[in-house]
Amino acid sequence: MLPSFAVSAAAVMVAAFSPTPALALTLDQALAAAYEYNPRIDAERARLRAELDGLIAHLYGLTEAEFAHILGTFPLVAEPVKIAALNAYRDVERGLIR
Repeated sequence: MLPSFAVSAAAVMVAAFSPTPALALTLDQALAAAYEYNPRIDAERARLRAELDGLIAHLYGLTEAEFAHILGTFPLVAEPVKIAALNAYRDVERGLIR
């Protein structure tokens, strides 16, 4: 029979070097986790949001100056987001976005 300290040392070694158990996620949870902080998906969302803003400004018949003024009235929106929307507006004017 092994001394008790040998058994407890062996138990510590097994616990220390055994792989951590995987989290059991449902498919919905796994998909949500994959989409939550994905930089590529975030960049695509930002691009699509800018395109929609540019298209909607055109649908409302806004001039570029009017759209720029409206964008300027949102102090909590980051400047790069406003610039992307204004660039998308210009792309719609050029026929690059339909």
